[in-house]
Amino acid sequence: MATTNNVTELILLGFSPNQDVQKTISVMFLLMYTAIVLGNGLIVVTIMGNKGLTSPMYFFLGYLSFVEICYCSVTAPKLILDSFIERKIISLKGCITQIFFLHFFGGTEIFLLTVMAYDRYVAICKPLHYTVIMNWRACGLLVGAAWGGGLLHSVGQTFLISQLPFCGPKVLDHYFCDVHPVLKLACSDTFLIGVLIIANGGSISVISFTVLLASYVVILHALSTQTSEGRRKALSTCASHVAVVGLFFIPCSFVYMRPCVTLPADKIVAVFYTVVTPLLNPIIYSFRNAEVKNAMRRLIGRKVIWEEK
Repeated sequence: MATTNNVTELILLGFSPNQDVQKTISVMFLLMYTAIVLGNGLIVVTIMGNKGLTSPMYFFLGYLSFVEICYCSVTAPKLILDSFIERKIISLKGCITQIFFLHFFGGTEIFLLTVMAYDRYVAICKPLHYTVIMNWRACGLLVGAAWGGGLLHSVGQTFLISQLPFCGPKVLDHYFCDVHPVLKLACSDTFLIGVLIIANGGSISVISFTVLLASYVVILHALSTQTSEGRRKALSTCASHVAVVGLFFIPCSFVYMRPCVTLPADKIVAVFYTVVTPLLNPIIYSFRNAEVKNAMRRLIGRKVIWEEK
């Protein structure tokens, strides 16, 4: 493969060529990004600062909220800052770096959601052995595996993109750098690279989704033997998880589990898995949970008392 590369920067078109429309969208992103950081940050602080939230479910939820903040921070701040700049530029190295972190945190989130499904499976289907199976060493290993899986996935995607030569054009029809739009700009045959990119992202999505689906099929079967109150609590927890999984996996599957072509809808779909899911995570997972809400009230109450002193 040729290595000629005379492109050092790329121009991002963003959502619209109209500056007023772009600024309006950026204000919306600023409000959503602020809510994401505050909402997920509050969950992380609450779980870390409350001794009552020590079960593995909250341990994983704390990491998920932290990953959501990082994941959204890869794309949202640049879009917000770009609204004040007429010519939206990102260096080629910066673009590849953005792809790396986007897939690192996105891959980690996929694996964390899978781990959380396994946690619910053990809690509902093997309640007597739950504390033995989901001990702190096992929880730490599962979280470490999620971070490691995200890293391997990201390194694979980034390595494939970094091997391509870019010699023009250098206009990226997106509001952030991602594998498909960048692949379109390469000035060489990208068929094999495209197949490998789909295989990398698609295999992770398919395997994770299969594990998630199998877990919830088994969980639903196991719930038939429990009391109505036990079924209600378990279904409430599982419904929250399924909602987050659906909001994240469906848009991701639309973008990454297809031939490497760009579609006009990609920018809108990307908003769902980069912004909407992190925004709704605190509402779906935590603000509907009585234990988390009570812990937040106690945390805020202690802060108010401390400030009064």
